[in-house]
Amino acid sequence: MTNEGTVQRRDTKQKQIVLETVREHRDHPSADSIYFDVREKDARISRGTVYRNLKNLCDEREIIQIKVPGTDRYDLRTDYHYHFICLNCSAVTDIPCEYEENIDAEAQEKTGNLIYRHRTVFEGLCPRCRKLKEENNEK
Repeated sequence: MTNEGTVQRRDTKQKQIVLETVREHRDHPSADSIYFDVREKDARISRGTVYRNLKNLCDEREIIQIKVPGTDRYDLRTDYHYHFICLNCSAVTDIPCEYEENIDAEAQEKTGNLIYRHRTVFEGLCPRCRKLKEENNEK
């Protein structure tokens, strides 16, 4: 802790490698995927170190954790936005729709809960899997 009562950030080499690895992805990687990529850069980094640094990076709002079925994913985009997960190939992508803040206010008003944000994950088939399914149905 600093004298002002805030947590002092530690920027270690391992943490920088983890952040750099997340920055290299545009596919919302899982912690395991990040771990394997990090190990290619530094074979001495343990799985626990990668997971701990992912948590720290989330706490510091450098990245966000996306809770999806199967395994959580990580995203460099920290603005409020929506995601889509393909139920066939498990790809996670951003949804280019504007974040609806009015839903937060409406839910707060109706429940009395203090609402900071909502997270929405759309589920279905990505274009590639949808096409494959349609082709298989035609046969």
